[in-house]
Amino acid sequence: MGFRDLKTPAGLQHLNNFLADKSYIKGLPGIKKALGKYMPADVEDTTGSGGATDSKDDDDIDLFGSDDDEESEEAKRLREECFAQYESKKSKNPAIVAKSSVLLDIKPWDDETDMADGLVWGSSKLVPVGYGIKKLQIQCVVEDDKVGTDILEEQITAFEDYVQSMDVAAFNKI
Repeated sequence: MGFRDLKTPAGLQHLNNFLADKSYIKGLPGIKKALGKYMPADVEDTTGSGGATDSKDDDDIDLFGSDDDEESEEAKRLREECFAQYESKKSKNPAIVAKSSVLLDIKPWDDETDMADGLVWGSSKLVPVGYGIKKLQIQCVVEDDKVGTDILEEQITAFEDYVQSMDVAAFNKI
């Protein structure tokens, strides 16, 4: 099977008529070429290599920055200076102290326990529970590294004659 010259309108018409009821062409004779030698017919090969690219051109540009290259002394010195400046600025900043706001509910044994016996608790109030019993509600701010809620509970419940229980009603990081 041969087709006429496909550069002429008559040759293209002959190919078009053949492909009207077919989806591909099978068995056309041809010469196998290297992959780099295929190029559009309207492009001239000016390199003389038949379409193959020169590998030296690819070596000139390193798009991803090779790790094999040695870093210059100036770049090393500049990087070390920047790192030292960063460390000095970082050391001057005070460390952030983590604090928490804690709301404690302290419940007495009975209604005759005096929860307001002259002590000043700061932000505190007596809240009625029922049957005349009032619980002491205390708002405090603690440093997380120094004081935990378990320490507060141990200290408050140590007053066994007066305190029945202690609960953490609210706990918020500041």
